[in-house]
Amino acid sequence: MKRILIVGAGKGGSILFKLLHATKSMKVVAMIDKNKYATGFELAKKFHVPSDFHWEKWIHKDIDIIIEATGDEKVLENLIEQSMGKTVVIPGSVAYIISELFNEKESLLQKVRQQSKNQELILSHIRDGMIIVDKNGIVQFVNDSAVEIIGYPKINFEGKSIEKVINKTRLPNVLLSKEKEVNKKFQLDNGKQVITTRIPVINGENELIGAFAVFKDITEVIKLAEENTDLNEIKTMLEAIIKSSNEAISVVDKKGNGLMINPAYSRITGLTEKDVIGKPATTDISEGESMHMKVLETKKRVRGVRMKVGPKKKDVVVNVAPVIVKGEVKGSVGVLHDVTEIKSLTSELKRARQIIRNLEAKYTFDDIIGSSPEMTLALEQAKVGAKTPATVLLRGDSGTGKELFAHAIHNESDRSKGKFIRVNCAAIAESILESELFGYEEGAFSGARTGGKKGLFEEANHGSIFLDEIGELSLSMQAKLLRVLQEHEIVRVGGTKPILIDARVIAATNINLEKAIMNKKFREDLYYRLTRLPIYIPSLKERISDLPELIIHIIHKINQDYGRNVQGIDEGALQKLKYYHWPGNVRELENVIGRTMIYLDMNEEIIREEHIPELDNRSSTSTKHPKELYSNIPLQEAMERYEKEYILRHYKQNNFNKTKTAKSLNISIRNLYYKIEKYQLE
Repeated sequence: MKRILIVGAGKGGSILFKLLHATKSMKVVAMIDKNKYATGFELAKKFHVPSDFHWEKWIHKDIDIIIEATGDEKVLENLIEQSMGKTVVIPGSVAYIISELFNEKESLLQKVRQQSKNQELILSHIRDGMIIVDKNGIVQFVNDSAVEIIGYPKINFEGKSIEKVINKTRLPNVLLSKEKEVNKKFQLDNGKQVITTRIPVINGENELIGAFAVFKDITEVIKLAEENTDLNEIKTMLEAIIKSSNEAISVVDKKGNGLMINPAYSRITGLTEKDVIGKPATTDISEGESMHMKVLETKKRVRGVRMKVGPKKKDVVVNVAPVIVKGEVKGSVGVLHDVTEIKSLTSELKRARQIIRNLEAKYTFDDIIGSSPEMTLALEQAKVGAKTPATVLLRGDSGTGKELFAHAIHNESDRSKGKFIRVNCAAIAESILESELFGYEEGAFSGARTGGKKGLFEEANHGSIFLDEIGELSLSMQAKLLRVLQEHEIVRVGGTKPILIDARVIAATNINLEKAIMNKKFREDLYYRLTRLPIYIPSLKERISDLPELIIHIIHKINQDYGRNVQGIDEGALQKLKYYHWPGNVRELENVIGRTMIYLDMNEEIIREEHIPELDNRSSTSTKHPKELYSNIPLQEAMERYEKEYILRHYKQNNFNKTKTAKSLNISIRNLYYKIEKYQLE
């Protein structure tokens, strides 16, 4: 601790005394002044510090610092001379500066205290609630309005974590994100609703020092708004909205009497407001029951109900929903769709789809339904094939989904942005197939277009071309296709100049190409070109475990196409479908489910066994349990049945390759041919 002697007990010395006495590291040992009435003597006496008229008595009493506060230069010189450099002597001018700085500091501190007090006073009395937290989320300030809104005393806030005071507060989120949240709705634990703005506090060095929230109680505002809402104004607004809609809308009250219709309703039904308003909901129906009355009775909405309305018996589809207020039905709203208009739009959509179908692939692997091992294998092979430029051959029975695979392979490949051209080789006459595939030059034949025409291979350049039913091509066309696959070029009909083609070929067939080769109906060299990447798509009876997934997918699709609301299928109906052999595969399944849904009553939502049309089960024994399959027949016949199924399964797994099948069965190729002919496996 430094020992200090103050010489001069006037104004400057008094200020220095106050400053030094308040400092723990300094000790004033005495106050000196010639004037016995100096103000500093009173201070010294108050704090029990010795005072004297002569500094000479004190200068050698172990003094560390002498402060000359008289302002007399002669006194300063004497002090310096007498101290002989052993004691630090501070001149009066320096002491004066220190005292002035101290005075200024005190003045500024007083102003800061006053401003802080004023700010706190203002914040405490504003009507909005305010809470301030530091960077750790500890409450530093809370005003009176916040205390009143939240309902806790101030003692529960200051110095506490904000999360312990307000449940689910978002102030910690603002501290983390450093982003403000403006005018956010928040509900307090006491049930009050507030609108709050939360803002982070960041200093000039971009450091987070805290955050604050300002909030307003809107509970009473909401209550007043609910009480004072002009219902007539809302009604007028709703009427304007309904009447401006292009949808035909009718509204009835809880008793089923007409409340409102719009011009679109009058246009479709031919009925005016005079015919409907205040009248029972059955007034507009020519054929069918009132869906308004049914909805009012059941409190459940109905969708996609066909009926005829108005004097012209207009065919419409109706959707009706109840209007429920606090659990009580107050009426219902119905929307009518003109079936004639829907049919027209559907027809236009189909035409558009037909055009688009030849230009782009619309299916992806996500659209292919099935998780059975057989389907999973086919999908994995197709995904591998999509990543290579190799020609793909899709094999499988009719209706198994070969075209879906073709679409998906194209969309998964690096050619997905190019065109996808679909060609059904069996549907185009042999006489024009060449010109369709390869194009023609001007004057190539009678009726040829001026300037010639691009072929489908040229259209598919940098894209993919899907050759469906490729097994139906004639031998001459097969030879020309082989040239395209080998040379990657085509020659137009009537032309001589080859045109380079960069098109991915995806082919498909449901016939046995190996048998066709044996019968001289398919070229063996083309077969090897096509089977670089053969993919066998299993028939539906081979992946019967996928049936539930497929049925749900088909139901959803038909619901969209026909405006139905079928939700699913029960176990009895599902079992009936599982025991059928499905010769038409997924295409036949779509047909059966579609026919079933068409004949369902409009209000039925579950397909039951009795809804399923009669199916031909002559070949369904293969799906039955082994005990049922082989019961009550001779041993020899049972063994032959099993042998047939076993060979067929291996034959399909080897993509109908006889050499590989014979090897996997560990029999000779001659023996395999005999078995295939015996059991008519082709």
